[in-house]
Amino acid sequence: MTTRESMPYEVVIVGAGPAGLSAAIRLKQQAADKGADISVCILEKGSEVGAHILSGAVIDPKSLDELLPDWRTEGCPLAEVPVTENHHWVLNRKGKVNLPHLLTPSFLHNKGTYTGSLGNLCRWLAGKAEELGVEIFPGFAAAEILFDDDGRVMGVATGDMGVARDGIHKGDYTPGLELHAKYTFFSEGCRGHLSKEIIRTFDLAKDSDPQVYGLGVKELWDIDPALHSPGRVIHTQGWPLTETEGSNGGGWIYHQANGQVSIGFVTWLSYTNPYLSPFQEMQRWKTHPDVAAMLKGGKRVSYGARAISDGGLQSIPKLVFPGGALIGDSAGFLNVPRIKGTHTAMKSGMMAADAAVEAILSQRSHDELAAYPAAFEASWVKKELSVVRNVVPLMKRFGDFLGSALSGITMWAEHLGIRMPFTLHHHPDHESLWRKDLVKPIVYPKADGVLTFDRLSSVFISNTNHEEDQPVHLTLRDPNIPVDYDLPMYDEPAQRYCPAGVYEIVGEEAGDPKFVINAQNCVHCKTCDIKDPTQNINWVVPEGGGGPNYPNM
Repeated sequence: MTTRESMPYEVVIVGAGPAGLSAAIRLKQQAADKGADISVCILEKGSEVGAHILSGAVIDPKSLDELLPDWRTEGCPLAEVPVTENHHWVLNRKGKVNLPHLLTPSFLHNKGTYTGSLGNLCRWLAGKAEELGVEIFPGFAAAEILFDDDGRVMGVATGDMGVARDGIHKGDYTPGLELHAKYTFFSEGCRGHLSKEIIRTFDLAKDSDPQVYGLGVKELWDIDPALHSPGRVIHTQGWPLTETEGSNGGGWIYHQANGQVSIGFVTWLSYTNPYLSPFQEMQRWKTHPDVAAMLKGGKRVSYGARAISDGGLQSIPKLVFPGGALIGDSAGFLNVPRIKGTHTAMKSGMMAADAAVEAILSQRSHDELAAYPAAFEASWVKKELSVVRNVVPLMKRFGDFLGSALSGITMWAEHLGIRMPFTLHHHPDHESLWRKDLVKPIVYPKADGVLTFDRLSSVFISNTNHEEDQPVHLTLRDPNIPVDYDLPMYDEPAQRYCPAGVYEIVGEEAGDPKFVINAQNCVHCKTCDIKDPTQNINWVVPEGGGGPNYPNM
């Protein structure tokens, strides 16, 4: 057995997203304020900070103002484009209704927010963290949780490098590195593979609803300067998902810096028709006259996809366990009606950091940071999520239009201080599919290569790359299920729910169907891990540095 080297830190953070970086900065700030030093390390599986970060994004600066009050004058790229217009379109096939502001609570109006690249914000935050002495290791994927003899988390280990697809060590083989910590923060984003194990190991979700998800498919476009209005923000609901029973979601159009617009479409993964393709729904959405008009003469320059945690307050698991904490989207702090989670994710990291500093300076280690969930219970984050807790269940239960009306009533009431005497609950997304014989197949139009595109050309501009000769990171608990069960029951929905063309059935016409996994295409969206109806697909981390390389997403 190969002996792994180890490195000790006081806090190890898995993932250099907004929550992990905010936690690291706060740890250093608080320690310095108390005349102490706390060693902090961040592991990031992307080739660089920001490489795997994807968001719309419109960001409420509330947490950023608290963490780094001078960010607007210190070169932060987010400061370039404050939001100047806010629109909400309800689409039908050929037209739209622009929902008046008077019908929506003020927290949906985007006043004081900014739009830009979350990846670039994370790159800037990483620079601030490094200035404070945080060590950041991009290209190193945390592959294993380390436990001590008492079952407490004592750190993580990075994955081995230089392992061939068949498991044989290649000539450049390098064993993983163990990072030992007094406290380990898991900030992997939505459906993190280690966070999932932590939740299961410590039964953290026993008192919460199952997490539910959406899949966001995003494109970045250079558009005609005459059509560009920096700071203009548009959200859409309705068409095209209204044409498919049992589906819901919506789109966004954000006019950002440098003549670019961020456009994207979220499909909630509770959809029921196994023939639905979230990628194709996004392409179809672009053909709406009002969306297409904005993109006319433009050029698509980047593409990506990522699942998001939609469960809200009732799906947040217990946040702490012996030796660490869940922060950011690993726990699920997204405010779905606002379509914002960066500010809440950052604040969660800051609250966890405060608890860790107190513990470390009190000579504690590897215990539960009880001060973190206590701070959450008293925070504006919980209050904000509480106001909107019934929106997603109402939309799913009553559909797009009646659900929107009921959601609006509950949001207004909660916003005005009238607490609804109920909290509706969620059901797991993988249980929602109907059998293929109970639904109508969906026929999507062929891509035109100008406004609409296919998946493979899209993956190409995501700059996705994996070392070809490495173990497949999309593992099957039972390799027979896709053909023996999923194909006859659901026409193997992985062919359609994956936005990167990873999964396909070949040989079906010849009567010898085989399930093929094109792992090199994977953009790390985690949809397969979420939506697979038998939970047979298990996403594990590939070799460090693999995956998309988003430049400005």
